[in-house]
Amino acid sequence: MDAPAPTAHLTVSPLLATLPGRDGERWVVAFEHGTLEVELYAPRGADPQHPHTRDEVYVVVSGRGDFMCDGRRMSFGPGDLFFVAAGVEHRFEQFSDDFATWVVFFGPSGGEIPQHRAEGARHLE
Repeated sequence: MDAPAPTAHLTVSPLLATLPGRDGERWVVAFEHGTLEVELYAPRGADPQHPHTRDEVYVVVSGRGDFMCDGRRMSFGPGDLFFVAAGVEHRFEQFSDDFATWVVFFGPSGGEIPQHRAEGARHLE
């Protein structure tokens, strides 16, 4: 019999209290399971990100600003969700001092193979 999957209940406040990290890290790893990695990301001043090797999802916890993704600018606020495919240029800009977001990395390096819309996949615009 397979072991049950671990359960996680993640809370923002204690994780946020660890940032910035000892070496100035703007993120803290909160949970890992298989290819899944959940982080809390809270840059201050600027977001120096570069494209990642895996697909990722952001869920904004607090703050407001602009999200640049593949040359497109989108305003964001608490509760907003963004999907970014592996290798796509993206960053947060002009964000408030209280900005924090969950980051969920998943799948293999290079990203997952997208399904065609005809197979029932929904595309978020």
